[in-house]
Amino acid sequence: METNYAEEERYYQAQKRVKEIRMFYAHLTVYALCNPIVMVVNLMTSPGFLYFIFCLLGWGMVIVLHGLKAFNYPPFFNKEWEERKVKEFMENEEGIKKTWE
Repeated sequence: METNYAEEERYYQAQKRVKEIRMFYAHLTVYALCNPIVMVVNLMTSPGFLYFIFCLLGWGMVIVLHGLKAFNYPPFFNKEWEERKVKEFMENEEGIKKTWE
């Protein structure tokens, strides 16, 4: 019974990862299709001020962060950080209980 549950959990996690990667590629496709349109509109309406650069850089940074998350390379809050924080909160909780007793 335990083996079946573990296998189902692994399948669920793998399915979740595939969905995250698929969503990243969809996001990247929208980025690649929309930004040339923004460039053309910018160059046709106000070629003196190239505001499309802000769109490219801002949205590009979001794409990079999304890719890092989708491919399991989180730069900031990863699993180790979560585990450290849980232990820290548990230790603080124990300290607070002792002071109240």
